[in-house]
Amino acid sequence: MVDIVFVIMLFFMVMAGAVKVEREIGTKLPSGCGQDISHDDELWIKIDEDGAVFLNDDKIVSEKDANFSKLTQILCQISSQSHANGARDIVTIQTEPQTKYQRVVDVLNSLANAKIADVTFTVGDEEL
Repeated sequence: MVDIVFVIMLFFMVMAGAVKVEREIGTKLPSGCGQDISHDDELWIKIDEDGAVFLNDDKIVSEKDANFSKLTQILCQISSQSHANGARDIVTIQTEPQTKYQRVVDVLNSLANAKIADVTFTVGDEEL
């Protein structure tokens, strides 16, 4: 019986040295008040069920329009201005549950042409 306890104790002592030590991940948290923190520009793109596309409450693409060049041009201007100011563009695409996927893909293509990569999605009736 003592031999079994000795072997088990020896096993755990050997395995204790093989455990990997977790390393800390260096994170930089924002500090308290008094410091100027730059805010990024946030854009809201709303796509209705009928296919109309709004950019911050302004109707950019109508329901029947398949040309997204106006949206792409506006997004390119906004992107170039924010890059000149050193800010990022953050875009939230808000859709309705029955929005056609092609309209979402067209908006994503416009964002890609404007070189905007920070995109989030929301579905529903949230207030802009």
